[in-house]
Amino acid sequence: MPTMSQGQSNEPHKARQMAESFGADAERYDRARPRYPDALVQRIVAASPGPDVLDVGCGTGIEARQFQAAGCTVLGVDPDERMAEFARRSGVEVEVATFEAWDSAGRTFDAVIAGQAWHWVDPVAGAVKAAQVLRPGGRLAVFAHVFEPPPAIAEAFTAVYRRVVPDSPFNGQPPKQTRDIYQEMFTMFADGIRKADELGDPEQWRFDWERFYTRDEWLDLLPTTGGLTRLPADQLAEVLAGVGAAIDAIGGGFTMPYTMVAVTAVRTGAG
Repeated sequence: MPTMSQGQSNEPHKARQMAESFGADAERYDRARPRYPDALVQRIVAASPGPDVLDVGCGTGIEARQFQAAGCTVLGVDPDERMAEFARRSGVEVEVATFEAWDSAGRTFDAVIAGQAWHWVDPVAGAVKAAQVLRPGGRLAVFAHVFEPPPAIAEAFTAVYRRVVPDSPFNGQPPKQTRDIYQEMFTMFADGIRKADELGDPEQWRFDWERFYTRDEWLDLLPTTGGLTRLPADQLAEVLAGVGAAIDAIGGGFTMPYTMVAVTAVRTGAG
């Protein structure tokens, strides 16, 4: 999987073209992207004072629908009209805007969530905005999947990606560094939360799970990831062919261990 270079990982929210590239194939995105652990959804719901949820960077509505199924009323915010339209067709109400520029019109919520999206939000301005729209006792919960493909798959991806896109800002970090990169991101989230006066101390929640991927399922997912969403079709096909060959070589599928990490904090004060 591509990972952002050290320089970009510090301020990914400024990479607007990348942030708004995922809607190029919203149907594939919704089909291929992994869902979130039910335990995560249930814990956020139980730790919030009520059912009204604001989903920041809701995309096609993957987590929004999971929270709806858990009994919540969800409003989504996303900067990409293509993603928003898909989410609306799936039953999610969505307003199109970046979170920083979104007008709450005085509305408040019991929880503000962001799944695989908070790194596209300014970590300080986003935390301040979340505090403004949360009711007292409301919860901010931003979460993301941490995962490392088996070494053979990761190495094949790195080799073919470097060959096909040698000048990419994605640097093909070795798998052993992936968790460190993610932890830097979660630390950035927590630091932003600490700068929002009306949010309490952030904490991390962790949920471990796994999923088996066939060759076709993994190759369906890869084009929805940040380093590949904007590749020309011929380059994308070459990357997928290289990764597909590596999966064939290990039997046509593999089990992916996932860790879901949430950074969360409670809105303090009386209003």
